[in-house]
Formats: sequence, structure tokens, C-alpha cells
Amino acid sequence: MSKLPKFTLRISESLHRKMEYLTAISGRSKNKEIEFALKRYIRDFEAKNGAIEIDQKTED
Repeated sequence: MSKLPKFTLRISESLHRKMEYLTAISGRSKNKEIEFALKRYIRDFEAKNGAIEIDQKTED
């Protein structure tokens, strides 16, 4: 069993359906599609604002 943190995500029905469309095209699971989007968002944020410093405890 994975030791990665877990959380519940509540989104609108339309956003959920659009995400399903994206997963069908990309071949990623919903979880991986969300992770992909978050990583892209954080990458863009850090490019604009500088690195977010965190205490790294696990591998990405």
C-alpha cells in the first residue's frame, strides 16, 4: 500500500467530466492527470515567483 498522502477532492460535475475527457486523451488515470496539472502549475508558479522551499522528506 502506498505511503503517499491522500486527500479528497470535491469538484463540480462539469469539471469532473472535462477531466475524464482529458484522461481519455492522455491515457493517464484521474489521479495522475491531477498530479500532472499540479506539477505544471507549481512549475509555472516557481518560474515566476522563485522556488517554494519545503522540507523534503520523500522522493517525488
